[in-house]
Amino acid sequence: ALSTFADAVDVVTFEFENSPSATVRFLADLTPVNPGPQVLEICQNRLREKDFCNRVKVPTARYAEVTSLDSLYRVLRDMRTPAVLKTAELGYDGKGQVMLSSGSDPEEAWRTMTGGNDTGIGILEAFVDFRLEISVIVARGLFGSIETYVPVENQHRNHILDLTIAPARVPPKIAERAEILARHLAEEIGLVGLLAVEMFVTRDDEVLVNELAPRPHNSGHWTIDACLTSQFEQFIRAVTGQPLGSTYRHCDATMKNLLGDEIEKWPEFLKEPGAKLHLYGKAEARPGRKMGHVTRLVPRT
Repeated sequence: ALSTFADAVDVVTFEFENSPSATVRFLADLTPVNPGPQVLEICQNRLREKDFCNRVKVPTARYAEVTSLDSLYRVLRDMRTPAVLKTAELGYDGKGQVMLSSGSDPEEAWRTMTGGNDTGIGILEAFVDFRLEISVIVARGLFGSIETYVPVENQHRNHILDLTIAPARVPPKIAERAEILARHLAEEIGLVGLLAVEMFVTRDDEVLVNELAPRPHNSGHWTIDACLTSQFEQFIRAVTGQPLGSTYRHCDATMKNLLGDEIEKWPEFLKEPGAKLHLYGKAEARPGRKMGHVTRLVPRT
C-alpha cells in the first residue's frame, strides 16, 4: 500500500509527529519526504529532542532519562524537586506529564505517567521558573533559504494553549535570540518544511528551548489573517520546493483558542470589528477540545 501511495504522489509530508517513523523511512526511499525522517525521529521523542538541542549547543532545562521506578528515585536524588516527569513519546497538551514537588509520591507519579504499567520510558526535567512562554515558527526551503515569523507569547490554561499574542511582549534582544535559536535548529536538523520552536523565557532573561514541532502549529494560526504568507501556505511552499513567501506582519494580533463550549459564543465574535473567526467543523464540543479560534487584529502604525 505504501509503495502504491508513493508511486501516486510527487512529495510526501506529515502534519502530526506521532506518525510511525518506519513508515516515513520506507517512503523516503521511494519519493521525496519533507521534512525528512530524521526530523520526525528527533521531534517525536522528548529525549532525542533534548539530546539534539544540547548537541548543537541550544540550551534546555536540565533533564535525565527515566526507565523504571528505581531509576526515577535515583534521578530525583540528584535533580531534586520541583521537577516534571513526562513520557518520552505521545504526550501533548499536558497528557503524560506529572509535576513532582517535595511532597509528591514518585511511585504514584510513575504510575500516572505510564498509565499504570510497570515499564515505560520517560524524561525527568528540572522545573523552570519561567517568566513567560514564547514560540518561533521557522520555515526552511529545499535549497536552504530560511524565513521566520515574529516570536509570539503563549498563554496556557490547563496545559492547553489558550491565547497567543503576536508579537511577544519581550525586549528586542530576547526576540532576536529566539529567532537565532530557531534558525540554528532548522539548519542543524536539516529541515525542509516548518518547525515550531517552543521556548521558556526565564526570570533572568535566559531563553531555553522546550519542545519542537515539525509542522504548522497552534501558536501560528494568527498568521492566516495577520501575515502576507500564512504558516500553512509557507509549509506547502517549503515541502514542495517552491520559493518561501514573505513573513511580513501587516497587523499585530491575538489568537484565542475556542475550547469546548466556548464555541457557542461564535455569533458574538462575528460582531467584533477586526475579529476573524475560524470554525473547525467538529461535531462535538468536549472540555478542552479545540473547536475553533478567533484572531483579533490591530493594524500596525
